[in-house]
Amino acid sequence: MPVIFTLSSPTLATAVGAAIPAPAWSGFDIGPLRIHAYALSILLGIIAALWMTDRRWKRRGGPEGSIWDIAIWAIPFGIIGGRLYHVFSSPEAYFGPGFDGTGNLALIPQIWLGGLGIWGAVVLGVVGAWIGCRRAGVRISAFVDAAAPGILLAQAIGRWGNYFNQELFGGPTTLPWGLQVDPQFVPPGFSPDTLFQPTFLYESIWNLLGVAALLVLDRKFRLRRGRLFVLYAMIYTAGRVWIELLRIDTAEQITFFGITTRLNVWTSIFVFLAALVVFLILTFVKNKDVPESVYLPGHEPSAVVTDGAEGEAVGSSGSAAEGTGGAAGTEDALDKPSDAGSSGGRPAETEAGETTSPDAPTPPGA
Repeated sequence: MPVIFTLSSPTLATAVGAAIPAPAWSGFDIGPLRIHAYALSILLGIIAALWMTDRRWKRRGGPEGSIWDIAIWAIPFGIIGGRLYHVFSSPEAYFGPGFDGTGNLALIPQIWLGGLGIWGAVVLGVVGAWIGCRRAGVRISAFVDAAAPGILLAQAIGRWGNYFNQELFGGPTTLPWGLQVDPQFVPPGFSPDTLFQPTFLYESIWNLLGVAALLVLDRKFRLRRGRLFVLYAMIYTAGRVWIELLRIDTAEQITFFGITTRLNVWTSIFVFLAALVVFLILTFVKNKDVPESVYLPGHEPSAVVTDGAEGEAVGSSGSAAEGTGGAAGTEDALDKPSDAGSSGGRPAETEAGETTSPDAPTPPGA
């Protein structure tokens, strides 16, 4: 159990003027339907992630519209995974202390009340993305690299849902950015005017800095084959360790190596170490000649040759171009760049230094 202590009210009163106020609202009603600010925060994060991922995916040569084919699998899987992780890592409200059956199972689907564990969301979200990628004929490693900054952006925005729910804050503080909470959310043992560490804000800022770092590192080093996604996991978990240690809400306590601390602290440490090992293997051990195409083998689009001002797609069953000599000429048309066009048939280079296939959609501006 966390150590509970109080600070004197006079000391806190001097900081209240500059404190982060408790939220004035937590949602609104449309007839009998309650729209919760927590859900809106999650939804806004998903929209931002899709926007960023779509732009990056197109720049990498991803097929037009495939982002939605993948998202329709990844998002529901991620939400379900996040909820399951939360339920089983904080089971008392749902199953009762010691799984004695005194909990309320009806709370499990009520995600608007809070409770989505990032670890479950990422794991099942990747499973859903893998299904979508297989159906779209693209590599999961290419997709998660494109999506990594967007995922972290979604987490930065979604974390504000904790602010509106007045939950998962840290211990008491006299810092000028201390967080006020309404009296009904003040934990037992604390004065109603206590200010708390705004851990939602710390994590949101950390994640935004992580988004910037991922974009800069990707532009400079062109991290591929899943390395950018693994780097995302390292950045996020490095911040989650110290932020998690600030929290005072009830959480599962786990003991390793004689040290007892919150489950999410140990999870963050183990995920960071595992991600570091994978990153080093992908960088120094794995064959660097692995194709960087976003397409799975056998799913590449037809090559394009030009005929005057208009291009013609050369299909596997199509006839050979005139003068190429039958089947052998068709292979040349597929394997060699066309002499027509100002680009000489070479893949177009984007401003980020990435290449796209000649038939890939024109990338949007950066």
